[in-house]
Amino acid sequence: MRRRSLAAGALVALLAVTACGGGESETASASDTTLRYAAVGAPAATTNDPHGRVGNESDYMRFAMLYDVLTVTDEDGRVQPRLARTWEASGGELDRWTITLRDDAIFSDGEPVTADDVLFSLNRIQGKGAENNGRLSVFDLESSSVVDEHTLELATHQPYAEVGNALASLTFVVPDGSDDITEPVVGSGPFQLQEHDDTTAVLTRNDDWWGGAADYRTLQISAMPDPATRAEAVAAGQADVGGSVSPTSAQQYEESDAVQVVTRPAGVNYPLVMDLDTEPFDDPNVREAIKLALDREQLVETVFLGYGEAGADILNPQEPFASDRAPVERDLDRARELLEDAGHADDVELTLHATNSYPGMEETAALAAEQLAEAGIKVEIEVGAPDTYWSEVWNVEPFYLNSLGGNGFVDYARMALLSDGPVNETAWDVPEWDADFADALATADEGDRHAVLADLQERVADDGGYVVWGTGDGIDLAGSGVSGLPTGPGFHRLFIEQVRVAH
Repeated sequence: MRRRSLAAGALVALLAVTACGGGESETASASDTTLRYAAVGAPAATTNDPHGRVGNESDYMRFAMLYDVLTVTDEDGRVQPRLARTWEASGGELDRWTITLRDDAIFSDGEPVTADDVLFSLNRIQGKGAENNGRLSVFDLESSSVVDEHTLELATHQPYAEVGNALASLTFVVPDGSDDITEPVVGSGPFQLQEHDDTTAVLTRNDDWWGGAADYRTLQISAMPDPATRAEAVAAGQADVGGSVSPTSAQQYEESDAVQVVTRPAGVNYPLVMDLDTEPFDDPNVREAIKLALDREQLVETVFLGYGEAGADILNPQEPFASDRAPVERDLDRARELLEDAGHADDVELTLHATNSYPGMEETAALAAEQLAEAGIKVEIEVGAPDTYWSEVWNVEPFYLNSLGGNGFVDYARMALLSDGPVNETAWDVPEWDADFADALATADEGDRHAVLADLQERVADDGGYVVWGTGDGIDLAGSGVSGLPTGPGFHRLFIEQVRVAH
C-alpha cells in the first residue's frame, strides 16, 4: 500500500501545532491528543521493511505500533501473549509447538489476521536472516504448517523450551503475499500509518485493535540521532517524550516541574567487544588483563553519572537466572603481569571503535582508553558516524563498543555465542558450551534450565570476548502530562500503546 509522504515543511509545521493534540484546545479530551515521540534514529537509515535490516529505534517503534507481534516481554522480562494466545509443546521432545492465535485480530483494511499471514511473515523474516541477525533461525519453517485459520504448528531444529521468548517483540505480522515492502503495508497493530517520510511518521489510532483503543489519537515518531536534541525537544515543548537521553540531561531536569525523568533499570549496556580470532585478543591473558585494567566504578560514575551498576561481565544481569556475583575489581598489577606473560609487556596498541548513536558510548571509549593506558595498553579511538557504524564497524572490526540494551540472554546467545551463530561477533567457539546450551533448551523444568543458563553466562564472562563493565539505566524524558511509559528491559520500551497523554 503506497502512502503519501509529508513534505519537510509540513513536518516542521506539524511539530509546531501538535503541542496539544494537533492544535486542539487544551480542554480537548485525552482521547483526542497527540503523543510526539523523539526516538533514536538517523533519517538516512530509515526503512519501511520490518523484517530486514533495521538500524533505527524509531523504525522499530513505528513497526511495533503498526504490526502485531506474537508475544512480548513484560516489565520483568517475562514473556506474555500478544497475537499468540498460547504456545504449547506438541509432545515431550520440545521440538514441535502448537501456536494458537487470537481470533479477533483484523488488519486495518478489514481483513482478518490468519495463521497463513503469520506463517508467511515468519518465513519472510527467516528469509531475510542475513539482514536481521538470523532472528528466527531456531525454527524449521519448512516443517511447520498451518493447522486451521487461527492455529499453526511450528517446528524447531532442535528441542527449544524458550519458544515464547523466540517469538517475542520483533515477529511483525503482515498480510500473506506482502513480498515487497519498500512501501509500508497494512498492519493489525494499535495504530495505522497516516503519513511519513525519512524523518517523521504520523500514525492514527486503530479503534478496532483487539487490545483496546489507545488513550491518544495520533502518534508522531521523529528520528533524531543526537540525544541532546531529543532532550531539548522535550524541554522546549516540541516533543512529549525523548527516548534514550543522556544521564547529563537526566540530572539537568531532575528538579523540573515541566519535565519528568523516567528510568529503565539496566536498560543500557555498552560492552567492549573483542574478536577472539584476532591478535592480541586470541590470548586469554590479554582478555583478562583488559577486564582487570578497567575501573568499573569510575566508568559507571562518569558515563552513567551514577544511574547504573558496575558489572561482572554478565551479559544480561537482569535475567531471572542471572548470576549475582560481585563486579570485577580493578587490579592493575595483575593486568600488567598477564600482559607480560602474554609477551606484551610494553607493545600493546589497539584501536577501539565507538559511536555516539546512544548517549555515553563515546565517553565510555575515552575513559576506557585512559584506564587501559595505566596498564600499558595504548588505545586509539575511532568514532564512527551513527548511520554507518552498525553496518561498517559492528561485527566487522576486532575491538569496538556494542549496545545490547537488555537483550535476552537465550536469544542473544543463539545469535552471537553459538559457534555457528549468524552474528558471532566475538568468534566464541566452544563445542562443549554449545552442547550444554542445547541441553539447557531441551530441559522442560524451568528451574533446572535456568541453573544451566546461569552457568553458561558465567563461563562467557570468565573466558569470552565481552567486557560488560557495567549497566546503566535507560533514561527517557517526558512532559508533565505523560504517564505509563514502559520501563522494562529490552524491546519492552517499544510498546507505547498504553501511554497516557494529558495536555
